[in-house]
Amino acid sequence: MDSLTDRVGLGWRPDLAAGILEHLDDIDLLEVIADDFFAAPHSQVRALKTLAAQVPVVLHGISLGLASSAPAETRRLDQMARLVDQVRPEFWSEHLAFVRAGGIEIGHLAAPPRNRSTVDATAANLDRAEAAVGAKPLVENIATLIDPPASPLSESEWLNGILAASPCALLLDLHNVLANGFNHGYDPFEFIRQIPPERIAGIHIAGGKFVSAPDGSQRLLDDHLHDVPDPVFDLLEETAARAPAPLTVILERDGDYPSMDSLLAQIGEARRALAKGRARRYHPVEAVR
Repeated sequence: MDSLTDRVGLGWRPDLAAGILEHLDDIDLLEVIADDFFAAPHSQVRALKTLAAQVPVVLHGISLGLASSAPAETRRLDQMARLVDQVRPEFWSEHLAFVRAGGIEIGHLAAPPRNRSTVDATAANLDRAEAAVGAKPLVENIATLIDPPASPLSESEWLNGILAASPCALLLDLHNVLANGFNHGYDPFEFIRQIPPERIAGIHIAGGKFVSAPDGSQRLLDDHLHDVPDPVFDLLEETAARAPAPLTVILERDGDYPSMDSLLAQIGEARRALAKGRARRYHPVEAVR
C-alpha cells in the first residue's frame, strides 16, 4: 500500500473527540455526519472548520433519501450545500436509501424496490444534488434485513444501473455487503467482483451482530456497535486488490465505544488489509488466496 494515497480514518463522534484529538497523527482523516450540523449554532460550525484545518474531513449525509421516487427535498439539499461551502470537505457522501414517503419520516435507511424506476429516480436526485451542492456525492450501498419487494433487479444489477446512469463514485460499505450476503444468500466476494472497480473511491468498515428473525433464522444486523469482524477485513483486501484508484477507508462506530487503543488497532488492521490487497494487485502471480 502507498500510505500517501490509500488512507484510513475514523468517524467523528463527540464521545470519541478527546481520543481522536490526542491521536491525530495515527488517523488519516475524519468523517463527520453532516446532518448533525445542519441546524447547529455558528460556534459548532466554526469548531468543525477548525478541525478541518487540522486533519482532512469528509461529510456524510444520512437524511437526503436519494434512492427514492420522490425528489430530494430542496431544503435539505440547501443545508448540505451551505455546510459543504463552509467546511470545504474533500468530498461528501450519502446513502442509496429512502427515508420518507408521503411526507412521513420512517426513521431509518430503507432499501427501495430495485427496479428501473428507482434507478432513474435516483439518477435524477443525484443531478439535483449536484446542482445544489456543486458536486455529486459518493453513494453508499445499505444493509437490509429483508429483500425489498417489487425488485426484479439484484442488488448488484441495481447498483450498477445507478452507476451507469450517473457519473458518481461509490462509497462501498463492506459490512453491509457482508450482512446482505449472509441475509440473502449470496457470496459477498462475488458481489464485489460484480462492481466496476474503477468506481470505488471510499470504503466503510464496521461491525454488527446476529439477531433472530421471526421464523427463527439468523440475520446479521449492521448496528455499528461492535468491532470490525475478520471477514470485513478480508473483503477490504479483495477490494484493494481490484480497485485501481486510491481508497479512503472509514471505520464507523456509533456507540458502545471501546478504548481508543482498540479503535486504532482496527485502523491498523485495515491498513494491513489494504497492503495485502495492493500486493496482490501489483504482484498477482505471486499472490495466493
